[in-house]
Amino acid sequence: MASRIEVCFKKGMRDSLGESIRKRIVEDLHIKVESVRTIDVYTFDPELPPAELKLLGDKVFADPVIQVFSDKPLADRFSWLIEVGFKPGVTDNVGSTAKKASEDVLKTTLRGVYFSKQYLLNGDITERDAGRIAGGLLANNLIERWEITSIKSWDKEKGINLPLPVVRGKHTPSILTLDLDVSDEELKEISRVRLLALDINEMKAIRGYFNAPEVRKERGKLDLSLPTDVEIEVLAQTWSEHCKHKIFNSLITYTDDKGTKTINSLFNTFIKRATREINKPWLVSVFTDNAGVIKFNDDHNLVMKVETHNTPSALDPYGGAITGIVGVNRDPLGTGMGARLIFNTDIFCFASPFYDKELPPRLLHPKRIFEGVRRGVEHGGNKSGIPTVNGCIVFDERYLGKPLVYCGTGGIMPAIINGKPSHIKEIYPGDLIVMTGGRIGKDGIHGATFSSLELDEDSPVTAVQIGDPITQKKMLDFLLEARDKGLYNAITDNGAGGLSSSVGEMAQLSGGCVIALEKCPLKYAGLDPWEILLSESQERMTLAVSPEKIDEFLALAKLRDVEATVVGTFTDSGKFHAMYGDKTVAYLDMDFLHKGLPTMRLNARWEPRKFEEPVLGAVDMTAALKTLLSRLNICSKEYVIRQYDHEVQAGSVVKPLTGDGPSDAAVIRPLLDSMEGVVVANGICPRYGDIDTYHMTACAIDEAIRNHVSVGGSLDHVAGLDNFCWCDPVKSDKTPDGEFKLAQLVRANMALYDYTKAYGVPCISGKDSMKNDYQIGGRKISIPPTVLFSTIGKIGDVRRAVTMDIKRPDDRVYILGMTKDELGGSEYFASLGFIGNDVPKVNAASAKKLYSALEKAIHEGIVASCHDCSDGGLGVALAESAFSGDLGMTVELTKVPVENIKHADTILFSESQSRFVVTVAPDNVERFEELMKGNVFADIGAVTLQKDFTVMDGEKVVLGAGIDELKEAWQRTLRW
Repeated sequence: MASRIEVCFKKGMRDSLGESIRKRIVEDLHIKVESVRTIDVYTFDPELPPAELKLLGDKVFADPVIQVFSDKPLADRFSWLIEVGFKPGVTDNVGSTAKKASEDVLKTTLRGVYFSKQYLLNGDITERDAGRIAGGLLANNLIERWEITSIKSWDKEKGINLPLPVVRGKHTPSILTLDLDVSDEELKEISRVRLLALDINEMKAIRGYFNAPEVRKERGKLDLSLPTDVEIEVLAQTWSEHCKHKIFNSLITYTDDKGTKTINSLFNTFIKRATREINKPWLVSVFTDNAGVIKFNDDHNLVMKVETHNTPSALDPYGGAITGIVGVNRDPLGTGMGARLIFNTDIFCFASPFYDKELPPRLLHPKRIFEGVRRGVEHGGNKSGIPTVNGCIVFDERYLGKPLVYCGTGGIMPAIINGKPSHIKEIYPGDLIVMTGGRIGKDGIHGATFSSLELDEDSPVTAVQIGDPITQKKMLDFLLEARDKGLYNAITDNGAGGLSSSVGEMAQLSGGCVIALEKCPLKYAGLDPWEILLSESQERMTLAVSPEKIDEFLALAKLRDVEATVVGTFTDSGKFHAMYGDKTVAYLDMDFLHKGLPTMRLNARWEPRKFEEPVLGAVDMTAALKTLLSRLNICSKEYVIRQYDHEVQAGSVVKPLTGDGPSDAAVIRPLLDSMEGVVVANGICPRYGDIDTYHMTACAIDEAIRNHVSVGGSLDHVAGLDNFCWCDPVKSDKTPDGEFKLAQLVRANMALYDYTKAYGVPCISGKDSMKNDYQIGGRKISIPPTVLFSTIGKIGDVRRAVTMDIKRPDDRVYILGMTKDELGGSEYFASLGFIGNDVPKVNAASAKKLYSALEKAIHEGIVASCHDCSDGGLGVALAESAFSGDLGMTVELTKVPVENIKHADTILFSESQSRFVVTVAPDNVERFEELMKGNVFADIGAVTLQKDFTVMDGEKVVLGAGIDELKEAWQRTLRW
């Protein structure tokens, strides 16, 4: 038996969630619902007496000013009632928090507290409509279940009682063996059925290893013969594309119009090589840990990582995104000896939320994905106490098959901790393997291999996880305390591949390990050993703790209410050894586990493509600018930004919005006793990749760097992070154009090398995500090749930071940089239904010279405002600067430095790179122009007190609008 507490708003109080859901039902599902009210339901196991339920209602669950509670059903006055709760085994964050709070009040232990929500719908709607609302908007059937009842069948005494979401299976854990001495087709089938994501060469390599005489002899001593399912699964996740980056490390034969060349590892040839050759003195640790590390000052280091969580977010946007953000939080925490987290960044790529065509099977509507991802990152970031300071949202119909969810986290740590460099990890044979944080469940099983495959009808629901930011926050605070006390020797994230990955990677530092799987704490009984080892259940870290410090470590964990368990020992045996009870279930050579993967051999062939160009006649420039400002890729993202906390920790200086306008980069003070600041920026422009991914990547790098410079960041102290998200670039029957897609990847890497070298901006970390495709039946949807380039750098004094809003009437308006006829891939051409061919090209030498001059001008305090020109070109940048400062502006197009341009719309909307709109007070003009000497720049107008935006072409007004009109065009698109 169980009991319930139901909580709802008092009559007359506004139910904002219910009203929001009503609006979405009407707008998204086109069902005319008159009203929606909500009731929160907490179900207690075991049943509690009425007096205790009343105590909990009073003390924990209801706000007496605005809410009422009852242990009886509260629902009334509805047409249909839908109650939604989680399925068994799914992480229930609200229920877990309610359980802890209830136990604190009652001074007892409860088996469980489970959260569900009731939606009371009113209106002339059918049972079918109610079902569409439940399955299409209120719940995700992968992780949630629901019940629907009408007012006619409502029992106000019994109400609705969803079954308790308790895992009741009586499965007895077992270890299976697999015979690999079979035909090639049977090997492929084993890989397919078990979701191993291994090709035939990899399966043969595994078979060869287990058949080697010396391996068979050693295994025989442990009563092992055929490989176990544990061993096969460990190898599959360790060798997955997600973990081993097989395509990036493949041997590629690349052909273009200049000839053919062989590339042995894109990663080594282009990314690592560039960083090695740049060789900045402030680089501390790159490409070797969970995140990159650079010096901040003599006493502290900065740490940053950006990850993607694309495929899980396609299946469950909320769970995928919250797991993405809390997962990347653990990367800086697991870098070196552990960093304190100081900011989050989020970049999302979606199909249009206004998508109005029939959805292919298994895909969620883009607006549902948009809202679920937004809410997941909000809950993960805000509840972790980490400010979200930077990001963007990109829209393209090709993200319908898989959204891209980039989540980044930065941290800071002392350069020296307990007398040792903080970025160095040391593990000694005999150190204990400790798992701390959350428990292990079936959620997240096959996450690493699943992320290495396309989304199809066989994609597993077990790959979906839900992060718990509250559990993780407690663990984070505990681990930093343990770090400062010197209670562990090494730490890493328990992410992709679970314990098999975290322990397997750490064991390389000692030379081996032995894990006791039966000691691992589980959410529920019945997991097979391979599931325990591979589960990616969240909020977990793995540590190496010396035996003499384990008691103190465990005592501190208990004091801080964080679970910590010894699950094994690091050794120097050269073996990855896993046991379940007294039986060995995995015994693998460390060398084979980490170095036995066969190298892929791939072909790439580049052939430039040509696209139709528009024939433009007379253009209404005012209408065109308003259209651009309202386009999804340019319009205000305030709806999202305002729901993220960018003020927590009190260090935000330049925030995501400046007035009502879009800031170019974030500036924060990580140490509140210092004016030194961190600058965080990003660049992403997938539209250009339709023409050439080389120039796309160059533009993304340039955009991130100019955003960094535009707020005052130092060009000499900035590092990059590269994130590649690609459609499948391996030629096959499913991907006949694989050689072209691989060539696109090669060209993107070439640009990364060329432009990071040219700017002197080394990459310190990165990630690639391949196989971002959807294929069910005859329908295939591939994302556009997408490179996100993020930067983290320094500003010496945050008081010198500059924002993008114009400041004072009579300030002069400058354009910095050359405007060219480069409308290919632009938002202007896209608004007309074209791609074009003249993609923007970056001249790094002239850009770097300009950036250095601008940096000096900003640091001298003579720049009033600075805004980079990007999507929509000069016209959009000028308009945004104007309405952000709530002042007017008059500019003269004939004064804009141009190259081979005859038309006003090209001058205004070309997206030529390396350009800024800058305003300067009249008293500073002389010094500003002196500093800019030798660069392309021009005074093109003035800031006005009248709130009008006017563009002149000689004596003719070619564009005129009030700044309020422009701001309205910019804000209205996503004003939900």
